[in-house]
Amino acid sequence: MKKVIYLLNFLIVSLMFSQETKENLKGLDEEINKILNDYKAVGISVVIVKNDKIIYSKGYGYRDYENKLPVTSNTLFGIGSNTKPFTSALIGLLSDEKKISVQDKPSQYIPSLVFATDRMNNSITIEDLLEHRSGLGSVDGTYIFFPAAKRIDLMQRLPFLKENGEPKNSWKYSNFGYLMLGTIAEQVNGKSWDELIRDKIFLPLKMTNSNTSIDEMVKQKDFSYPYGLYQHHIEKLLFQKPDNDKPGAAINSSATDMANWIRLWLNYGKFENKSLLSKEFATHAMSAKTMIDGTPPKEPDQKNFLFGHGYGWFTQIFKGHYKVWHSGGVSGFTSDVFLFPAEKFGLAVLTNQHNSDLSNTIANMISIRMLGLDHQKPYSYEKEQYDIIKPDKNIQTVINEKKRSTHDLDAYCGEYSNKGYGTFIISKEGNSLYITFPTFKFILVHRQYDLFSSKLTEEVPQQMNPDFDFNFTLDDKGNVNGVVMDMQGGTTFKKIK
Repeated sequence: MKKVIYLLNFLIVSLMFSQETKENLKGLDEEINKILNDYKAVGISVVIVKNDKIIYSKGYGYRDYENKLPVTSNTLFGIGSNTKPFTSALIGLLSDEKKISVQDKPSQYIPSLVFATDRMNNSITIEDLLEHRSGLGSVDGTYIFFPAAKRIDLMQRLPFLKENGEPKNSWKYSNFGYLMLGTIAEQVNGKSWDELIRDKIFLPLKMTNSNTSIDEMVKQKDFSYPYGLYQHHIEKLLFQKPDNDKPGAAINSSATDMANWIRLWLNYGKFENKSLLSKEFATHAMSAKTMIDGTPPKEPDQKNFLFGHGYGWFTQIFKGHYKVWHSGGVSGFTSDVFLFPAEKFGLAVLTNQHNSDLSNTIANMISIRMLGLDHQKPYSYEKEQYDIIKPDKNIQTVINEKKRSTHDLDAYCGEYSNKGYGTFIISKEGNSLYITFPTFKFILVHRQYDLFSSKLTEEVPQQMNPDFDFNFTLDDKGNVNGVVMDMQGGTTFKKIK
């Protein structure tokens, strides 16, 4: 009799859940399409997981705009920084296997690792890297402009990279910190980060379409090209190909595959009743281990507050519900993954639109629907969308006659070097100055006196704004002896040749 009553109760709850879900998803197609039209978006893919099952999965628009090939649930998109929780999971696996402890110092696993200050050397742990509390912050220029042959070679630059925040007592988002975590995983396992992600995460989670290489992605039948907007027109972009920074940005995945990733976390480390991560690590990862903004709500109706970070995941109170999330962006792609552990639901939105909060807008709209907070009204949002950066092939180095440079252009030519970054060359071609990094070449435009700015003349992937200031310095004899690039608060490169 008890079994019959239990079965009846289960069926009633299941029917109520099914009806509630149908109500929450009612009209979702129309609302998504309306938002896509507003953003002039090319394509997106959406997946929603509830109670360990996919309840919604669909592609919208085009993965190939020129040939009008449609997006599907299996279309591969670059997910950018949504890669970071995967790298966090690798560290979790090592921790669960007792190969490392998150309280260990990175130098225990990376030979000859030394930071710029004693305070950093004495205090920074693997946990600090996971939580973005190392103080390193943004030192992206070192690997974007001066990539190393091997990821581990970048570690030799750390003694010369100044801190951007107080170790342990400040929160500074750091791509380099996750680059270091990937290096630790490689050192402990003796395999590449790519192999580890494939063997230890993709395969156990049956993420059969996902990969860590653009070259591999474009060989697949169902992948998306990258796009952006320029003066309201859709433009096809160049792929960004992460290299040194793969542990923070390199994964390409689909909505279908990301559903399994979501299931892993909503089940606190389990997938299909098998433990991949320990519940302890998964709980730490999704906890507010460090606060980004812990100030109380200022308004009675303020619903989003207490922004924190765990091991690779952001956390916050979202309209009274605990939300775990991460967003990502690489040239031509943006993505958002939301988890609501208490409600046992999560979602992923993958898009092929650059410089836009499209994925976040749709993810927020779906979350409000699934939480029953939409009150049958369309989602209200403020759109954030910016033009892509276009090169100017006709630009030249024209001297500002009212504030002339102290020297002729030839005097600025030469090699300039910084041990924390690398070496670039400034040369004169025709009547213009050019700056050549190992990966990029820009023209230098004169602004005033010894101050120049770099500008694009050729198309590059949309991974950073190339508009940097270069302020040349003079020695006591008036000769050009260096230049300060406005990167990481001002970085000095000495003239060596």
